[in-house]
Amino acid sequence: MIKKTIIAVCCLMAAFAPHHASAVNDKPFVIPELKVWKGGEGLLTFTAADGQQAAAPAIVVKKDANSAKVKEVAQILAADLKKSLGAEAQLPARNKAQAGDIYLEIKKDKALGEEGYTLTVTDRVVISAPTVKGLYWGTRTLLQMLDNSKGKSLPKGVVRDWPDYSYRGAFLDCGRKFLPMSMLRDYVRILSYYKMNALQIHLNDNGFKQFFDNDWMKTYAAFRMECDTYPGLTARDGYYTKREFVDLQLLADSLGVEIIPEIDMPAHVLAFTQYKPEIASEKYGMDHLDLFKPETYTFLDALLKEYLDGPNPVFRGKYMHIGTDEYSNADREVVEKFRELTDRYIRTVEGYGKKAKVWGALTHARGTTPVKVKDVLMDLWYTGYANPDSMLQLGYNLVSIPDGYVYIVPKAGYYYDYLNCKWLYEDWTPANLGGNKKFPERHPQIKGGAFAVWNDIVGNGITDQDIHYRCMPAIRTMATKMWTASATKLPWADFERQSQDVREAPGVNYAGYHPTGKLQVAQVKPGDTLPIDNIGWNYEVSFDIDAQPEARGTVLFTDGGTTFYLSDPVAGLLGYGRDGYMHHFNYQFYPGEKAHVAIRGDKEQTTLLVNGKVVETLGVKKVNFGERGDMYYIRTLVFPLKKAGQFRSRITNFTAEAAK
Repeated sequence: MIKKTIIAVCCLMAAFAPHHASAVNDKPFVIPELKVWKGGEGLLTFTAADGQQAAAPAIVVKKDANSAKVKEVAQILAADLKKSLGAEAQLPARNKAQAGDIYLEIKKDKALGEEGYTLTVTDRVVISAPTVKGLYWGTRTLLQMLDNSKGKSLPKGVVRDWPDYSYRGAFLDCGRKFLPMSMLRDYVRILSYYKMNALQIHLNDNGFKQFFDNDWMKTYAAFRMECDTYPGLTARDGYYTKREFVDLQLLADSLGVEIIPEIDMPAHVLAFTQYKPEIASEKYGMDHLDLFKPETYTFLDALLKEYLDGPNPVFRGKYMHIGTDEYSNADREVVEKFRELTDRYIRTVEGYGKKAKVWGALTHARGTTPVKVKDVLMDLWYTGYANPDSMLQLGYNLVSIPDGYVYIVPKAGYYYDYLNCKWLYEDWTPANLGGNKKFPERHPQIKGGAFAVWNDIVGNGITDQDIHYRCMPAIRTMATKMWTASATKLPWADFERQSQDVREAPGVNYAGYHPTGKLQVAQVKPGDTLPIDNIGWNYEVSFDIDAQPEARGTVLFTDGGTTFYLSDPVAGLLGYGRDGYMHHFNYQFYPGEKAHVAIRGDKEQTTLLVNGKVVETLGVKKVNFGERGDMYYIRTLVFPLKKAGQFRSRITNFTAEAAK
């Protein structure tokens, strides 16, 4: 078994170890970059003078009118210290901090705004902020600073930190590609760790009909919410129950993140029109609603009511997104009906006590029908659909999400597969709305920014982990540029290098990232449990096998979502299944065959080697649909390790190792 080393943070010292260095401490590396750092001299160390581990930290809460809420922050911090560094933090009842303590307090400071904080490291750590949210962000900084030294020390100094933009978001298209609730919950934790505060979830959409025999009724479409009003509307291949969606929002709220649910309309609605064909537009296609039929509005009114009505609605946050993008503007009368629908559902959402969020489309849909402006938040994604100058002049508040800069569409051949993070880091802030439209920093109507993942190409093999690997560089970069904007000082090369060592979030490792770990097992026996769930890209997994006859479907390893087979259930070959897709190598063991097997995986391909020779590489496969175009089919594998299956073969000398 792999030898596991657990490093614990220790904030209450058995004996305080003084540090006599005279140099002023450099700014600690955290994401996003700290606004102001005044370095002190020396370190606050968290080990005893003899180098042995000290007692667990104490997190002390100032007793005042804010104590209850601050204690919640302290409890989250204590749990995260346990997850990330193994420390059993204590929350004593005393009111005053001692050497080695972490002290949390609400303290007025107008200059810090709603989300700013100070963090002071002397012989103790003091985090203070005007608000509970600011205090919470300060604890994220503390956790990252502790991670830099594996919990051993903190540089003495003072942090003053606040965001330039109040909206710092991410967008996930769950309509075309179902992303499991476990991933969404982890993403709340990840975004929170990087001080991002909004996650928009796109709940309905459809594929392109050219990949489905040009038949709308065959074209993939999904609505991801449990639905009682319209039984059978909910997607059968993956959906969120109301209870778990509420729980997601409660988790997010506790971690400073708002979930913004989006029900897209009146385009991108094939899931609705397949269910109720009579509300589909005959002129523009089934992915458009017919805006002239009363039944359309009856349907939408009832759908929104299910999630917004009552004292404890399913959608709990301040905002709901109503879509309103990419409807045809070919007909003047249709444009006016589109504007009417947009205004109607802005007001509908507001009637349930929420605020509306929309995609910018009012330049594309230029007309005379008034559309409500006040308190509406607009995603400015393409200047041809919504001219920024016009939208600002009308009075809209904007989120900067320019498609040409921050849209990820995996393996589509357009937009980005991975964002150009170097360019974003060096040249972009939310004040850049695309189309060379740059505005002054901190413009009062430009509330912030976001990046988006669109899963346009349905059925192309993309998994949730493929999406995750594309998201993490974007999250780290965008978090910085939406917090520090033009004040970002660290050179890109240094940021890129150091950011690789920042964890996803306490207790979260969705990528299966083990950069220095090597797992070795002398013999893997049926039913064995290994100490890690999986290993992410740039890995090599190898083993010796004394092969015995195996039934089809014989599992070597599984992590519950991904399975590697000694004999896959389709062809009886070495293969793997993940996220609804099955792949196999053109290789099957003879009974009694003895061989050394290796599997290598990266972000583009998965390779099988037997006795040192490459048998087959499963890379990106181009599938031609004739005049309808090409699809690029992905066959990556994050290798599962959690649980061994039931097999007859003898597996020895097992090794799983990430590339150096």
